[in-house]
Amino acid sequence: MAENETLESITEHERILQEIESTDTACVGPTLRSVYDDQPNAHKRFMEKLDARIRNHDREIEKMCNFHHQGFVDAITELLKVRADAEKLMGQVTDTNQRLQEAGREVTSQTEEVIRCRLQQRNMATTVEKLQLCIPVLEMYSKLKEQLESKRYYAALKTMEQLENVYIPRVSKYRFCQIMAETLPKLREEIKEISMSDLKDFLESIRKHSDKIGETAMRQAQQHRTFISAMQKQASSGCTKPLYSLNGRTPTQHNGLHGEEPAEEEESEEEVLTAQDLVDFSPVYRCLHIYTVLGDRDSFENYYRKQRKKQARLVLQPQSNMHETVEGYRKYFNQIVGFFVVEDHILHATQGLVTRAFTDELWNMALSKIIAVLRTHSSYCSDPDLVLELKNMIVIFADTLQGYGFTVNRLFDLLFEIRDQYNETLLKKWALVFREIFEQDNYSPIPVETEEEYKSVISRFPFHEADIEKQPFPKKLPMSQSVPQIYTQVKEFIYASLKFSESLHRSSTEIDDMLRKSTNLLLTRTLSGCLQNLIKKPHIGLTELVQIIINTTHLEQACRYLEDFITNITNVSPETIHTTRLYGLATFKDARHAAEGEIYTKLNQKIDEFIQLADYEWGMSESDGRASGYLMDLINFLRSTFQVFTHLPGKVAQTACMSACKHLASSLLQMLLDPDLKQISLGAIQQFNLDVIQCELFASSEPVPGFQGDTLQLAFIDLRQLLDLFMVWDWSTYLADYGQPTSKYLRVNPSTALALLEKMKDTSKKNNIFSQFRKNDRDKQKLIETVVKQLRSLVNGMSQHS
Repeated sequence: MAENETLESITEHERILQEIESTDTACVGPTLRSVYDDQPNAHKRFMEKLDARIRNHDREIEKMCNFHHQGFVDAITELLKVRADAEKLMGQVTDTNQRLQEAGREVTSQTEEVIRCRLQQRNMATTVEKLQLCIPVLEMYSKLKEQLESKRYYAALKTMEQLENVYIPRVSKYRFCQIMAETLPKLREEIKEISMSDLKDFLESIRKHSDKIGETAMRQAQQHRTFISAMQKQASSGCTKPLYSLNGRTPTQHNGLHGEEPAEEEESEEEVLTAQDLVDFSPVYRCLHIYTVLGDRDSFENYYRKQRKKQARLVLQPQSNMHETVEGYRKYFNQIVGFFVVEDHILHATQGLVTRAFTDELWNMALSKIIAVLRTHSSYCSDPDLVLELKNMIVIFADTLQGYGFTVNRLFDLLFEIRDQYNETLLKKWALVFREIFEQDNYSPIPVETEEEYKSVISRFPFHEADIEKQPFPKKLPMSQSVPQIYTQVKEFIYASLKFSESLHRSSTEIDDMLRKSTNLLLTRTLSGCLQNLIKKPHIGLTELVQIIINTTHLEQACRYLEDFITNITNVSPETIHTTRLYGLATFKDARHAAEGEIYTKLNQKIDEFIQLADYEWGMSESDGRASGYLMDLINFLRSTFQVFTHLPGKVAQTACMSACKHLASSLLQMLLDPDLKQISLGAIQQFNLDVIQCELFASSEPVPGFQGDTLQLAFIDLRQLLDLFMVWDWSTYLADYGQPTSKYLRVNPSTALALLEKMKDTSKKNNIFSQFRKNDRDKQKLIETVVKQLRSLVNGMSQHS
C-alpha cells in the first residue's frame, strides 16, 4: 500500500516539473500550489526531486559548453589579427577629414548667408499673403461695427454670418481672429436683447392702442350695418347683394380697418385710421427676422404667443363697476376687438408667427371668459335701457369679430340669456308702471263730454259698443281710466321687447314667438300679480272691486287686438302652426275670480260689522213691534250695494246676493246659539222674529234679478222653521213628524232646538215667562221637561247613529 502511494507521488512530481518547465513563469503559481495541497511531506519529496532535476540540467549544460569551446578560441585569435589594420585605417580617415573641413569652411559661411536672405524673402512674401487675407476680415468687422451703430441689426447678422463662414476660417489661426470669433456670439446676444426690447415696446404699444383700434373697427362695422340696412330698405325686391356678410370677412383691407362703407359727409372727409397707422409693426417683423436668422425662431414664437396670452387675460379682465355705465362695456369691447384685430394682422402679415389654430384657441379662451363676464355683469343691470345698449354693443362686437373670421355663435346664444334678463327688467319696470296706474285710478266709469274725448279714448283702447255709441254726449264708458292706460302700456312693452329682438339674425317667426312669450309673461305674471295685490288691498272697497271686474272684462276682450298688433309688427300669420297664443283670457279670468271672491269676503265682513252692532235685550217680556235698527241699516246697505252690482255679470251678482243672505242667516242663528247667551225670553224671540221677517222681505224683493221663485228666501228657511216652532209651540207636531220628508219643521235640528229650549227653560224658572199658563203651570213645566227629554233622546240617537 505504501509503495503504491510512493509511486503515485513520484509520478505526480514528474508531471509538476514538466509543467514548470513548459509553462510561462506567470502561470507557475497554480502548479506550485498543488504541491502544498498534496499529502504531508510531499513538499520535501518534491524539493528533493527538484534538486535532482536541477543537477541533471547542470550536467547537460556543462557537456554543451565543453563541446563548443575550441571554436570560440579560434574566433578570438582571428579578431586580434584584424586590430592592427583597423587602427591604420582610422588614422587615414581622420587626416582626410581635417583637410576637408579646412577646405569647406568658407563655402559654409557663404551658404549660411544665402540661406538667411532666402528665409527673409520667404517671410516677407508670406507676410504680404497673410495680410491680404486679413484685410477683408478687418474690413468686414469694421462694416459690422458700423451696422450695429446704425441699428441695422438684420444686415449685421448677415455680415456676422459671412465673417464666420467665409472670412474668419481663412485666418482662423491668428489670435485677433480668435478674439473676433469669440466676440461674435456676444454681439448676437446683444442684438437679440435689443430686438427683444423693441418687441416689448411693441407689445406695450399695442396694449395702449388696442382701445382705439377696437373703437375704429366697431365704428366702421356699425356704419357698415347702417349702410346695409338703408340699402335693404331701398331695395324693392331684396335682390341687392349685401356688402357685409356675417359668414365672411368684412370688406376691409386685409390687415387693416379701412372699409368701403359710406358714411356721412363729415365722416367721409376724415382719414380712416388703420392698425398700421396706430401701431408700428416693424419691431415684430424685425425681431422675427433676427430670431429666424439666429436659428431661434421657435423660442421667439413661443415668447410672443406667451406674452400675447398674458395680455389677453389682462384685456379680458373687466373693471368691477363695468355694469354701471355704457362706457364701461364699450371700453371693454373696444379693447378685445383691438386685441384680435392686431392678432389677425400678425396672422396675415407674418408666416407662422401666429397660426389660425393659435388665434382660434386664443379666441375660444377669450370667448368663454367674455361670456362669463357678460353673464355676471349683465345680471347686475336693473335698467332695461342699459341692457338694451349692452345688447346692441354685443351685436356690433360679434359682427366685427365675425368679419375677421372668428366664430361668434356663442355670443348670440348669450344674447338669448340676456334677452330673458332684459324681459325681467322690463317686467319689473312695467310692474311699477301698472301699480302707479292702479293707484291713480278713481275706479269709476270714464266720463266723455265731447266727440273728441270719445275718439281720444277709443284711439288708445279698442272699445266698440253700439248701445253706448248711440247715447248722446255727455256719456260714460263702462271701464275706468286705467283700462286704456294698461292697454297702451302693454303695447309699449311689446315695442320695448321688440327692440331687443332686432339685429339678432332671427326669422320673423322666432321674433313673433319671442314677443308673444314675453307678452304672456307680462300678462300672466306682472299684470296678474299687480291685479291680485290690488284686489287684496284693504282700501279697495266693494265699488272698486266691481269696477275692477268690469275693467278686466274689457281688457280680456282687447287681447285679440293685442294679437293682431303683434301680427302686424312681425308679419307672421296667426294661423302658423307654432304661433304662441296670448294667455290674457286666463289672466283676466283669474283676476275676476279673485275680485269676486274678495267681494264675497268683504260683503260678509260688512255684514259681520252690522251684526256686531246688534243689542238685543234677551230678557225682554215682549217685542218692540218693529225690527231692530241695526238690521234695517244692514238691509239698506245691501240694497244699495246690490244696485251697484247691476253692471256685473248676472251670476256674479246672484252669487254675491245668495252668499250674503246665507251668511246673514248663519250669523243670526249663531247669535241665538251663542254659548255665552244663557237665557232668552219669549219676547226676545218675538223681536228676533221681526228681524228675520225683514230679512225674508228683503230676499223676496229680488234685490238682484235672475232668481227663480223663492230661491233667495230659502237662505233663511232654517231660521224661519226654528222660530215658527218656538212661536207656535208646536212640539207635538215636530216630535211626531221628525225624520219625515214632509215634516213641517224638517230643517230644525234637534240639538239646535234643545239648546234654545234650555235657554228659555232657565228663563221661565226665574222670570215666570209662562205666566199666561198659570192655571196649568205645573203641567206646562212638566211638558217642557218632557220635550227636553225627548229632544235629548233624539240628539243621543243621532250621535249613536252617526
